[in-house]
Amino acid sequence: SRRHKLYREELNLTSPAAPLPLRPEASWLQFHLGISRDGLYPRSSPAVNRLLRDMQDFTTISADYSQDEKALLGACDCSQIVKPSGVHLKLVLRFQDFGKAMFKPMRQKREEETPEDFFYFVDFQRHNAEIAAFHLDRILDFRRVPPTVGRLINVTKEILEVTKNEILQSVFFVSPASNVCFFAKCPYMCKTEYAVCGNPHLLEGSLSAFLPSLNLAPRLSIPNPWIRSYSFDGKEEWEVNPLYCNTVREIYPYSNGNRLLNIVDMAIFDFLIGNMDRHHYEMFTKFGDDGFLLHLDNARGFGRHSHDETSILAPLSQCCIIKRTTLLRLQLLAEPEYRLSDVMRESLLQDRLAPVLTEPHLLALDRRLQLVLKAVRKCVDMYGEAKVVANDTMQPEAPASDRVKLTT
Repeated sequence: SRRHKLYREELNLTSPAAPLPLRPEASWLQFHLGISRDGLYPRSSPAVNRLLRDMQDFTTISADYSQDEKALLGACDCSQIVKPSGVHLKLVLRFQDFGKAMFKPMRQKREEETPEDFFYFVDFQRHNAEIAAFHLDRILDFRRVPPTVGRLINVTKEILEVTKNEILQSVFFVSPASNVCFFAKCPYMCKTEYAVCGNPHLLEGSLSAFLPSLNLAPRLSIPNPWIRSYSFDGKEEWEVNPLYCNTVREIYPYSNGNRLLNIVDMAIFDFLIGNMDRHHYEMFTKFGDDGFLLHLDNARGFGRHSHDETSILAPLSQCCIIKRTTLLRLQLLAEPEYRLSDVMRESLLQDRLAPVLTEPHLLALDRRLQLVLKAVRKCVDMYGEAKVVANDTMQPEAPASDRVKLTT
């Protein structure tokens, strides 16, 4: 740290000026104001497109560890943390207009698959999975993944030279290949062997827009009823009991309302991306028990295109229920003229790190979509369409007093 301070003083390195006062038209503010009970943003949101451009173009004015790393280092009191390791490194980058995004660096090349012997809870976190998950979520019309974009970061100018965190400064070094590298600072697996390196300074990564602060928009973090065992040999009840959903249906809030339907939406999304690591989900408290579920932390998706983990679909196959709007969208994306892989390919071309996914991953989406529709057909054959397909397209009927006013 002392050497780094001297280095900064010798080169007269200073952080950019403090951000200007918040402008009402700032894309981050407009994104936050657009959050509703229907999703994180409207279907055709100009604010989201501006936000994606701003995350790609705006100058980084500061960099710091995420709350997870800070909590583990004892620097803050942060609840509901996920303990980081050396191979799971993320940083908070700040921009003008109080913009803030989570940066996840490239850990795995696009053409590499997760090794078969890896457990899901020790898998890599992939920056391109975060980007692709945002695009897929938007195509499915869920709108529950925060806007995410790819960017080439100059780790020297946009992290090292703007951070005020001395611990973060201390983990930077120059590799034997003359590349600038840094690694996570945590109690285990935090060594130079697990560093990420620029080439020599530029490093690919994903930037995910932060949601409003918990002070302004409180959120609940709730264990997923279909959580997996995080041990090498354990099993959860749903993994051994095919009638597990009957138990879930008896527990509030899964006994009525949209919560169970939203869990099924989340399971379909996770199956399509191959994410087995959905141990919790979050909700805005403002929208009550029927609010939408946030699809956060998708970096463990798109690991193996050659394998379809059908156990992820357990909420759908065990509960045999699905929203009509979700089913209609899936059926549309199975049509040749709107094939999911084609729509994803075109959408991902908008990102500056394109191609974000390799062709085998795109084709796996089509294959998995057919498996989802097959599971729905099996449920319909067993219980009938009326019991399986929940009609969420009907608008609530206006109160009698309002109907009288309308007719008069």
